Amino acid sequence: MNSDRTPVNSGRAPARSGPDLPSAAIGRRGLVRVGAVLGVTGLLAAAGPAAAAGDAPGADPALRRPILVGANPGLQLFDGAGSCTAYVSTWQVEWSTHGAGNALVLWRPDGVRVVGEDPRLALWLADHFVRHFPELDGLPWSAPRFHRSAVQVRLDLASGLRARGGGVDVRMAEVLDRRAFATDGFPLAGVDHSLSLVFGPCGRAGLRVDGRVQPGEIRRGGTPGRPSSSAFLAAAEVWRA
Repeated sequence: MNSDRTPVNSGRAPARSGPDLPSAAIGRRGLVRVGAVLGVTGLLAAAGPAAAAGDAPGADPALRRPILVGANPGLQLFDGAGSCTAYVSTWQVEWSTHGAGNALVLWRPDGVRVVGEDPRLALWLADHFVRHFPELDGLPWSAPRFHRSAVQVRLDLASGLRARGGGVDVRMAEVLDRRAFATDGFPLAGVDHSLSLVFGPCGRAGLRVDGRVQPGEIRRGGTPGRPSSSAFLAAAEVWRA
């Protein structure tokens, strides 16, 4: 999405939109990360201070513990009619409750491909995180097909991203901005998580699968001072639950 990966706040501790994000309240199903944190379909949707009905009692953000530390760039492509043609979530996990390592989660209309060396980690990333990301809101999610393969990730906030493995090749370049983001109200499967990261929208990106260029284009928006894109870097990322 080109909105921001931002969810509504839990109502106990206001989410910090920071100097980089607008503080407009957005419904949970309206979150779209444009990448992971800002933009039309994939940016972190701006977090609002509204309390979410149904939050588990006592879910105090101050008591949440880290479940993942790493990086999670995202790339979403759209056709001329505005439909999503592909979304790939790149993971570089330094530590998590399910281990460490790199993985790629690719969504296309024909199914979900998960690539990595550790199926326990890679499938957890797909099921716990990616399937609930706003970019995929309203899109069908099928049982992931796991491909065991090494995944190489080169992420640089100055120049962009190159990630590949299992027939999936992701490239991003022309980093337009770098800004910090944090919220205590990012919902995954109806449960609020805390998320902080450094977001970098990119002006150019491409995706190949099994050697073929994937159809569709990225979406760019925002303003010169606060650009957004459906291709984005997300580094120094910490999830707490």
